[in-house]
Amino acid sequence: MNKFYRFIKSFFGGLFKILYRVKAVNPEKEVMDKPYIVCANHTSLMDVVAMVIAFKGQIRFMAKKEVFPVPILGWFVKSMGAFPVDRKSGDVGAIKKTIDILKNGERVGIFPQGTRCPYVNPRETEIKDGIGMIASRAGVGIVPVFIKTKKGKLKLFRKTRVIIGDYIPPEELEFSETGKEKYKRISHYAFDKICDLGENTEIKW
Repeated sequence: MNKFYRFIKSFFGGLFKILYRVKAVNPEKEVMDKPYIVCANHTSLMDVVAMVIAFKGQIRFMAKKEVFPVPILGWFVKSMGAFPVDRKSGDVGAIKKTIDILKNGERVGIFPQGTRCPYVNPRETEIKDGIGMIASRAGVGIVPVFIKTKKGKLKLFRKTRVIIGDYIPPEELEFSETGKEKYKRISHYAFDKICDLGENTEIKW
């Protein structure tokens, strides 16, 4: 964990816990000794903040490339360990960067839906195959996470529960398919685990 990330997490973490009422569920399931993809459903821009608060270790995220030239904001997201991606095209460079980060022993947060999908059943949303390709090529596992709120979107002063699931090792993702079909199956397999967490974890609101 870099020093700036640690400072922001410790200095502002308590404030965000109050504002967004964030609490980790099953925090003991966080794996600390290996790289992996943290894979979650996506309802709000603040989902990233919720995950940073809920996990003890650092998670690195992609951020749209337009953010980085912006004074102060660009410096901030870069200092937090984020790296740019061009969302308007298949950014091969960003994919390679993600794989390199994972092979270097770090964690990366990815939202398989690719965009925010509030107020809907996540099982009814479209899933991108990128997580499957990255996990396969980097040879890493996946930790499924469900970000759960009472009404389906993270908002101020509304309880937010970050439900951490069991680590899925790379061996569990070695399906018989190859190429794009394999990537698709890995992505959907991981997202099924995410949805299971949301459906089967009872939360007292």
